[in-house]
Amino acid sequence: MDILLANPRGFCAGVDRAIGIVERVLALRGPPIYVRHEVVHNRFVVAGLKQRGAIFVDELSQVPRSATVIFSAHGVSQQVRVEARRRGLKVFDATCPLVTKVHMEAVRHCQNGFEVVLIGHRGHPEVEGTMGQSDAVPGGCLHLVEGVADVAGLKVRDPSRLAYVAQTTLSVEDTAAIVAALEAHFPAIRGPKRSDICYATQNRQDAIKALACRCDLVLVVGSTNSSNSNRLYEIAEKQGMVAYLIDGPEDIRRTWLQHRPRVGLTAGASAPEVLVERVIARLRAYGAHKVEEQPGIREQVVFALPKELALSAGEIAPELPL
Repeated sequence: MDILLANPRGFCAGVDRAIGIVERVLALRGPPIYVRHEVVHNRFVVAGLKQRGAIFVDELSQVPRSATVIFSAHGVSQQVRVEARRRGLKVFDATCPLVTKVHMEAVRHCQNGFEVVLIGHRGHPEVEGTMGQSDAVPGGCLHLVEGVADVAGLKVRDPSRLAYVAQTTLSVEDTAAIVAALEAHFPAIRGPKRSDICYATQNRQDAIKALACRCDLVLVVGSTNSSNSNRLYEIAEKQGMVAYLIDGPEDIRRTWLQHRPRVGLTAGASAPEVLVERVIARLRAYGAHKVEEQPGIREQVVFALPKELALSAGEIAPELPL
């Protein structure tokens, strides 16, 4: 049995930054610190941060007044920000900069008198945060569309003043189909200058498409509540492959591997490389011999920590007076 490793895979710059913020705040301020929602959607990562003193909560009402709270990489609504100020909380914002870009696009369109269609999955924290940006603009200007079927029933005030944005972790192909339906139904609709689908999501989806056709089985390392990991699993299945979404090596069943000499392996953008290494070790124990790293894009994107945290670590030299 051979293992074919997708490339790129695993952590993206936004996830690296979000985890780094939690780790830095824990080091600087000491536990406990509170995190609203899972900072990233991975059970292994969240469990590790809990052991170090991070307390994950669903709502700010669970955070003591004047305590330290971190907003997750998925972003929050304007209402959450207002509540944090009202409760006197010390806030560190781990929102992925690419999610912030979508927030700013939505707010700008609303301020300019446009209604905005958000393409995304209802109930996902990123979607809740983006929909909550309309609180900054009176009148409720955001509409959620989950699929092509939703487009025909979409009612807007003025079709000539309509724009769309998208959740950053969606399937590229599915999003393109929804955009095509929107453009057919509302010819004047405006889209972002650059796709809202995050670079890492795009790269990992391209990598799994290239990999799947060479495999007999695909394993995707990622938690079930991870949107980008689920999209990788779905893409592998659409390529006609037998695929499984796993949190780690303990989820693998030896029977999956029977008569499957080539196993493809990738990881969602919120899954650490250590889990990939553990899966490889388990597959070796089950008889895997060769591990073949696939060619792919070398990602060099880095998102800086918030200035306050970077300064505290001496990573950004303070400006000297002229």
